[in-house]
Amino acid sequence: MELALSTTLQTSFTDAVTRTRAALQEQGFGVLTEIDLQATLAAKLGADMERYLILGACNPPLAHQAVTANRQIGLLLPCNVIVREHPTTVGAVLVEAMNPELMVQVTGEPALVAVAADAGRRLQSAIDALAASTQ
Repeated sequence: MELALSTTLQTSFTDAVTRTRAALQEQGFGVLTEIDLQATLAAKLGADMERYLILGACNPPLAHQAVTANRQIGLLLPCNVIVREHPTTVGAVLVEAMNPELMVQVTGEPALVAVAADAGRRLQSAIDALAASTQ
């Protein structure tokens, strides 16, 4: 199983973030958290890295179903989506979403199979929309 659902965009970082937010919203996800990893590591460690933003995406009905099935699943929520500059290709931005099937693999909880499948379809649709918009 793949860790992430992903695509590579040939666009600016800012445009990729804007388009990713819109694609997630089209699939019923809101962004609850945003972590600018590049800025955080620079401020706390003096480390230098490419632009790297973690978006904590949540689809409330799916989150409700998941925590109803297993209260500890909140440890794996929200669905993280990463927007990051490609480390070696100038002008390329990677968008990667956590594969929700990991929730099932980690917990072994049968009640999460349908929730993970629905979340996976929605996240893959968002990734596919991003990929299609660059062609």
